[in-house]
Amino acid sequence: MSTSQIAFLKGHGTENDFVIVPDPDNAVDLPASVVARLCDRRAGIGGDGLLHVVRSAAHPDARSMAGQAEWFMDYRNADGSVAEMCGNGVRVFARYLRRAGLAEEGDLAVATRGGVKRVRLDGDGSVTVSMGRAQLPGSGVRVTVGERGWDARNVNMGNPHAVAFVEDLAHAGDLLSAPSFTPASVYPDGVNVEFVVDRGPGHLAMRVHERGSGETRSCGTGACAVAVAAARRDGTDPAVTGTPATYTVDLPGGTLVVTEFPDGGVEMTGPAVIVAEGVVDVDLLETVIG
Repeated sequence: MSTSQIAFLKGHGTENDFVIVPDPDNAVDLPASVVARLCDRRAGIGGDGLLHVVRSAAHPDARSMAGQAEWFMDYRNADGSVAEMCGNGVRVFARYLRRAGLAEEGDLAVATRGGVKRVRLDGDGSVTVSMGRAQLPGSGVRVTVGERGWDARNVNMGNPHAVAFVEDLAHAGDLLSAPSFTPASVYPDGVNVEFVVDRGPGHLAMRVHERGSGETRSCGTGACAVAVAAARRDGTDPAVTGTPATYTVDLPGGTLVVTEFPDGGVEMTGPAVIVAEGVVDVDLLETVIG
């Protein structure tokens, strides 16, 4: 394989899709421009993001976690920018490790820029991720699309979210560009914005604009942020009631189940599949895209 060729796989979790680049020794050069070309849906492989699979000990951003997790998910947004965490990505990352014989069914740990995540690979193909605790900064935020605006809940799941409950998901518009938010100081590095409607008791539906990627078919951290925001809105905060709060969250690409526990821990369960693998020549991509 030449130095310009990169082995890859393609996978998705509830149709939130990713280019997967196995690189145990952190030897593959992946600047933002290359990631963006690989994720391009017309001139590349196509994906909402890229999962760079590296041993924690081999990556400077993860060496401190190497004693807790052998593998590091070096996650990139579709525009090539670095992100802290991706909930659907962690499930697909774990599914890849199982496929490659690098993990067994059952429990494993995955290092991310949002901390070490505990993952359980079930025999039925579903993957459960312990997403950690939600942080609820007190700063208020308002989200705007066109002439409509909503007060939103500020939730951090290792990455920032603004959760707006709306009357109709169509009110989010086409989500081709990022919704506006104020004050700008609340999210200096941008934000993922979720628009949410109720489908019934403990049942929500959402659309999301992911920073750096646009509207995606699913967002795992976003679904968790939505469930946490709903529990506060509904008066079912587990820390107060002492009872876990579970929400089924419908996304355009499928369904996730999110549970928040009295100790603050959040778990997310959903499918993850690998659909293709191959080799891509980055020099050819560069020639085609210019």
